[in-house]
Amino acid sequence: MPERIFVAVAWPYANGPLHLGHIAGCYLSADIFARYHRMKGNDVLMVSGSDTHGTPITIRADQEGITPQEVVERYHAMFLESWQKLGITFDLFTTTNTENHEKVVHDVFKSLHDKGYIYTDNMLLAYCAQCDRYLPDRYVEGTCPHCGHTRARGDQCDSCGQTLDPQELIDPRCAICGATPEFRESEHFFLKLSAFEKPLLEWVEKQDHWRNNVKNFTRQFLRDGLKDRAISRDLSWGVPLPLDGYDSKRIYVWFEAVIGYLSAAVEWADQHGGSWEDFWKNPATKSYYFIGKDNIPFHSIIWPAIIMAYDKGLNLPYDVPANEFLSLENRKFSTSQNWAVWLPDYLERYDPDPLRYLLSINMPESGDSDFSWSEFVRRNNEELVATYGNLVNRVLSFTYRNFDGKVPGIQSLDEVDEGLLRAARETMESVDESLYNCRFKAAVTQAFGLAQEANRYLDTKAPWKSIKEDRDQAGASLTVAMQAINCLKTILYPFMPFSSQKVHEFLGFDGPIEEGAWDFDTIVGGIKAGADLRQPSPLYTKLDSELIEEEVQKLGIGASEE
Repeated sequence: MPERIFVAVAWPYANGPLHLGHIAGCYLSADIFARYHRMKGNDVLMVSGSDTHGTPITIRADQEGITPQEVVERYHAMFLESWQKLGITFDLFTTTNTENHEKVVHDVFKSLHDKGYIYTDNMLLAYCAQCDRYLPDRYVEGTCPHCGHTRARGDQCDSCGQTLDPQELIDPRCAICGATPEFRESEHFFLKLSAFEKPLLEWVEKQDHWRNNVKNFTRQFLRDGLKDRAISRDLSWGVPLPLDGYDSKRIYVWFEAVIGYLSAAVEWADQHGGSWEDFWKNPATKSYYFIGKDNIPFHSIIWPAIIMAYDKGLNLPYDVPANEFLSLENRKFSTSQNWAVWLPDYLERYDPDPLRYLLSINMPESGDSDFSWSEFVRRNNEELVATYGNLVNRVLSFTYRNFDGKVPGIQSLDEVDEGLLRAARETMESVDESLYNCRFKAAVTQAFGLAQEANRYLDTKAPWKSIKEDRDQAGASLTVAMQAINCLKTILYPFMPFSSQKVHEFLGFDGPIEEGAWDFDTIVGGIKAGADLRQPSPLYTKLDSELIEEEVQKLGIGASEE
C-alpha cells in the first residue's frame, strides 16, 4: 500500500544567492528522498519557500537603498531558477510574504495566546546608538557564555549550537558597525517553551530512528532546561501581531518561519485541490524535516512545542535528518569574504548531475565534509565518465552499431550472466533500504558498486570479441548488461535525474523516467528482444584539470571586509 510522505525543507533567507554549503546542508538530500518516494509510488508533498522576513533582508535593503520587498523578489526568482536548473523538485516553493502564510500564523498565534502559552513580559533589547536602530538578535555578536566561541550571534552559537539571547553574550558588539550596544527595556510576547520540556523529552526518547547527532543534541538541549523565548520584535518588516495596540511590533521570524511548513501545505492544497490535512492530520503520514545542523533545535524542539501547544491534531515530525556542515577547500564558507561557490555561478559553467553526484557521495550526514575542485574533477572524470558513463556508452554504442539499433535476444543465461543480474537485484534492495532510511551516501556508493560490477562483467564476457565467433552469445551479454544499466538508471535517478533520463531514452523508452516502477522484475523485463534503441551519446563531459587552479583562484575575490 502506498505511503504518504511529507518532505519539509529549510526556508532560505531571500537576501542572497545560494551556495554549495546550502545545497549539501539540506536541499539535495530532500530532493533525493522525494524523487525516490515518488518513483516508489508513494504520495509525496515537498514544500519550502523563501524566508522573507529575516533581518538579513532588511540590512541588504538598507545597503542598496531599496525596499525589502524588492530584495525578496530578486532572490526568490533566483532561487526558483536555481531549483529548476539543479533539478530540485518542490511541489511548492512559496514565500513567507503571502496572505495565506499570515493567516495561518495568526491562527496559531491566537490559539496559543488564548491558551496561555503566549504571554507578555518586558525584556532587554540591544540598541545601537551609532546605527540608530534596534538590533535583531543575529546582528549582535560576542563571546558565547557556554563554549567561549568569540563569533557567537545573539540568537545562537554556531559552535556549540546553544540558542541565546543577546544580553547573554560576553562583550557584545553590533555586527553592522562594531559598536557596543546598549540594552533597552521593551514589552514583548513570549512563548512558554518551559511548559513543554517534559513532554518533548518523553517524545524525543522514543525516536530511535533519528540520527545520533540529532537525537543526542536534542536530548542534551532538553536536559539543560528550556527557557521561554520572545516571539516578537520592534520591527516594521514582517508578519504583524494579530492584536490591537502593537503596530510597531512584528512576530519574530524564528516563530513564524517554522509555521511556513503548515501554511505551505495549505497553500498547495488551495492551488491544486489537494488535502493538506492528509499530510498533517493523518497519523499514518510520515513527515521529514531536512535541515542543516544549525537548525536542529528549531525543528526538534521549538516547532514540536508549537505543534503541541496548538493541539489541533497535527503530526509531530517523524524524522529530522539534519546534515552537518560542508567546508570549501578545507575552510568554512564565508559569504562576506566571498569564500563560496555560488550555485548560479556553478550552473552557468557546469552540468547539474556531476555536482549532485559529488555532494551525494560526500554528503555530510554524520560529520562535516569538504568540497574541493580537485575532488570534483577527479570524481567526474574517474567515476562518472570512466566508470558509469563509459559502461553505458560502450554497451549501447556497440549494440546499436552491431544489432541494427535493436535489443538482441537471449537464448540462455550462464552463471556469469545470472551473477550480474543477482547483483543488480541485491543492489536495488540495498539502495532501497538505504534511501528509505535517509542514508544517501551509502545508497549512491552501493549504486556505483553495481556499475563497477557491470564493468567487470563486460571485461569477462568481452562481447566485442565473442561476436566474431558467437553472435548470439555476444548479444545475450549485451542484453544482460542493458538490464543492469536499466536498474542503474532507476536507482541513480534520485541522485542524477538528468543523466538517468538520457539513459532512459537511449534504451528506447518514452516519457519521464519517474513514471517507471522501482521493481527489479519489471525493470529487467522492460528490456525486450527486438525493441528499438536510440543512438547514444556520452553522458558526461571529461573536465580539464586546469580548471582546478582557475576555480580556486576565483575564491575570495571581490570580498568585503568582515
